[in-house]
Amino acid sequence: MERVCRVVGKLKVTTDEQLAQAAWAQAVGKKIAGHTGNISLVRDRLVVEVEDAIWQRQLFTLRGQILARIEQVMGRNIVRELEFRIAIPRRAPQREERISADDADAIRDPVLRNLYKAARKRAIA
Repeated sequence: MERVCRVVGKLKVTTDEQLAQAAWAQAVGKKIAGHTGNISLVRDRLVVEVEDAIWQRQLFTLRGQILARIEQVMGRNIVRELEFRIAIPRRAPQREERISADDADAIRDPVLRNLYKAARKRAIA
């Protein structure tokens, strides 16, 4: 019960869903919590997003232990079921690639670039 008071005191938790989200990391540990994403409470079911099917399968086999631990951390029985969903992979921000209209711009040597452009111009004409 002491852990719940610390979690609730630090995060100013007001709803059951916020309490369940705060208790998740405490219940499963930092390593497992690092491989999970969004957590939401739907009625009495805690829906947790996981990285892939392997994590989904592993956590599904541990659901009984996790439920008992969540109840212990929260101090009351709000969560009765766990559902693990595979999260949609998020793309990391990527650098913009400048697309050149002229493929000759990729040639770094200015003399060779000019020779290439002149040869290309003769071939087209």
